[in-house]
Amino acid sequence: MSRRDGVVADLPPGIDAPVFAEPWQAEAFAMTVALHDKGVFSWSEWAQALSAQVKDPGAAADGHDYYEHWLAALEGLLASKGLAAKADVDAMAESWERAAHATPHGKPILLENDPGPAR
Repeated sequence: MSRRDGVVADLPPGIDAPVFAEPWQAEAFAMTVALHDKGVFSWSEWAQALSAQVKDPGAAADGHDYYEHWLAALEGLLASKGLAAKADVDAMAESWERAAHATPHGKPILLENDPGPAR
């Protein structure tokens, strides 16, 4: 059963697992919807970008890498529109990774915890 607006509804048969395997997948999904809602891209642009990624010869036949393709499509769209260059996205991801490793267990990961690139 699921709750929405105080209404309890049965889930469709066969749905017994979370839609997203990892929190980052839900975040990528939410970012995509929010950027579309702000007019950054149309759904047809999104569909074309995601389709190109999913059809990539390296894509897993069982679809386990679907959200990696989702993220690549989103990054590609943002780069093509001049909003976030791949190098900038990669640098930010590396900064968050360093911050995560520098943050004590149980504490929130903050970008300001990034000790900077290893020398």
